[in-house]
Parts: sequence; structure tokens; C-alpha cells
Amino acid sequence: MLWLRKRRDAAAEAMPDVIAPAELPVQFDEERFRSHMTMLLEVARVDGGVDTYLEALGAKQRLFSEVLAEGAIDALDHAGLEALLEAVFTARRKLQPVIAELGPAATAGALRDLLHGIEPVAARMSGFVARLPIRDGEGREARGRAARLRRAAHDFAAESLHFIDPVRYPLMARWVWDDATSSGALREFVHNPDQVDRLALDNRPETFEAARTWIAGEIEAQGIYRDVPLWVDLVEAAAYTQYFRSMTGGVLGSDFSRTGGPEENLKKLLGIEAGRRGGKSRVVRV
Repeated sequence: MLWLRKRRDAAAEAMPDVIAPAELPVQFDEERFRSHMTMLLEVARVDGGVDTYLEALGAKQRLFSEVLAEGAIDALDHAGLEALLEAVFTARRKLQPVIAELGPAATAGALRDLLHGIEPVAARMSGFVARLPIRDGEGREARGRAARLRRAAHDFAAESLHFIDPVRYPLMARWVWDDATSSGALREFVHNPDQVDRLALDNRPETFEAARTWIAGEIEAQGIYRDVPLWVDLVEAAAYTQYFRSMTGGVLGSDFSRTGGPEENLKKLLGIEAGRRGGKSRVVRV
């Protein structure tokens, strides 16, 4: 896959969902980028180099593009949905019961509107989340559970868009950037992030695209021109992994507690870790 720049010619203007990058409201730091790039290359050596990760991300991209293609999405069944959930780390432990309640046909319809609809991208993402049967219920615990489910649904929508077409859509998962908490991988590219409590970054697709365009430019400056959208994913995941390992003593929360080094954390975050023995699914079906 080649990195196709979005030129302002007639063909690009006629292409739906061309996300124009916004102007970044914060300064990104080239030195911090190089630090994350170095960390990625060092971590990848454990698994034989970055090409191993690129191949795994390519396989994930093929899965999403084949299962969610416009001509195939109506045939989506429980097995296909679980295969997709398996590849989305932040959704695999939470979202299956909601999707099972909605049913394959209705879920396929929601995904069709998300991926192939005519509304703006942000509206389609929020519309997908709204169509899932997530109820607030009564009490603080019930509301908290509903909020977690909506966040997982947002990430599932973000990864579905990105991996069906990594060139057109940046990865807009919450671990990349979450305006609600002013946290995520993008913070780790900002000059002196510790001096600012809340960054002036929002969750618009145009902002994600602006950040991706900047990171892609730094990657190309290293002489890398193939698979640049997937390289961006890897560098962002390296930045996020590095930050949380430094903040939590090497453990990225309960979901990461059984893993070892940063290479395992990075692969799990991207949903490309090795399968379980016997092909056992990681999807939680409570």
C-alpha cells in the first residue's frame, strides 16, 4: 500500500470523505517524534523487525475491507462480527453482548451507514454509537457501564473506518486522542506537554488528519514512503505505550497485566497480537 497524498485536484474533490487536515493548534516536536520512532524500532527487533508488525496490520486491514465491503456487509453474521471485535482491543472485552442483542442484520445496517453513508464522518460515528442498545439505567454504576460501552463502540467505529480504508481515514480511537480527558498518543508529540494541563486539541476528524499528516511527514523524512498510514499507527502506538509504561511501572492497566515487554503492549493495543492456543477467542460474551 502506498501513501497517497490528498491533492486538491478535481478527482480528489469528487471523492467522498476526503478529510482536509485542520491547522494544528499546538506545536508538535520533531525530537519527540524521533524518540518514539527509535522506541518502535527497538521494540520491533524482538519480533524480527517492523515488517512483522506491518504484515499483521495489513492482514487486519484485509479482514476489515473484505468483511465490511459494500457488497459483502449484508452477509455479516455473528462469526464475522466476532472476528472484527477480536481485532479491536478496546472493544473486544465489552461490546459483544450489545452487538449480540442488536443482532447481525441490524448491526450490518448500522455499519453500512457508518462506512458507506453520505453524512459527514463525525455524524456517522456518533450515529453508529447511538444505534446500539446501550441503556444508561439507574445509579452511578449503571451510568458508568453505559459510558464505557459507548466509548468502546466509538473505538469500534473508528477502527472500522480506518481499517476499511487506512488512506482515507485516520485512526480516531480514544487512545490516539480523547478530548474528554485531554489524553492519548498525540499528547506525546507535543512540545513540553507536561507544562499544559489541557491541550487545545479536539476530536474532529480534521484534527486527527492534521496530526496524522504531520507524523506522516516526519516518517517520510526518514526515507519511508510505503505503508505510511500503518507506520503512523505504529508510531502512535509506540508513543502511547511508552507513556503508560512510564506512568504505571510497566503495566498498562488490568487488560495488559498478563503481558510482558513493551512489544506485547504495543501489539495488543493495535489488536495484532498472536492468537490464543487452539484459536480461542478473546471476545468476552457475558
